[in-house]
Amino acid sequence: MASNSISIATWNINSVRLRLPIVQRFLEEEAPDVLCLQEIKCQEHQFPYEPLTAMGYEYAAVHGQKGYHGVATVSRIPMREFSRHDWQANGEARHVGVELLDAKIGTGKGMVVENVYVPAGGDEPDREVNPKFGQKLDFLGRMTEWAEKIERPTMIVGDFNIAPLESDVWSHKQLLKVVSHTPLEVETLERFKQAHDWVDLGREHIRDPERYYSWWSYRAKDWKANDRGRRLDHMWASPELARQSVGHRIREDARDWEKPSDHIPLITEFSL
Repeated sequence: MASNSISIATWNINSVRLRLPIVQRFLEEEAPDVLCLQEIKCQEHQFPYEPLTAMGYEYAAVHGQKGYHGVATVSRIPMREFSRHDWQANGEARHVGVELLDAKIGTGKGMVVENVYVPAGGDEPDREVNPKFGQKLDFLGRMTEWAEKIERPTMIVGDFNIAPLESDVWSHKQLLKVVSHTPLEVETLERFKQAHDWVDLGREHIRDPERYYSWWSYRAKDWKANDRGRRLDHMWASPELARQSVGHRIREDARDWEKPSDHIPLITEFSL
């Protein structure tokens, strides 16, 4: 890493042990300084520390559980675990925050990177008939309360499970009543955004209404021809940190790799 720049990546990997080969491929090809993974689906002692350390990613903060959910952040620059929040309020492993000790920002402190996996919310967008939908909204509400109290430049990345803009989905009209793009979810996410004046880095660099997806269902036999994607994965930053972002890109081709995740990686670069 050059002393005046840093690259951060995020990827819902949908089982890190099953898809370790494509994680390694991504790290070889892109070499981000930091990689945030969601849905690792393993306990902390099962995480593949050794193969990633062998690639130079010797620092890790892992919040896992058996079989489901789980998040992990690995880095090739010094970092320390900074926070764990139970925004689900039931003990599920859906968040871990780190401080990047060598990535000094305007305050002179290390950059904070929060890694989150927001619940999908089930199939029915009604908390009365689908408790999972209510849990998703409540999760975002707790995140919003947290965001109101942030006192230093921070980045939050991960699978938000919401595609907020019309250009973030293959069909705005057909998905208005589908969980991940309903007006209620979009409004709830917007309240979270306003709580800290977050800047959506993806849309700073890939401007609306340009097509921008990060997820395609496994149900489509040919995801590329079908192209019914949604932008569920996000990288947001505090305003002062966002001003230092100099690039953002996606690896859409990763959706075609061997045993792929249904999500693709996102990468943002900063000048520090």
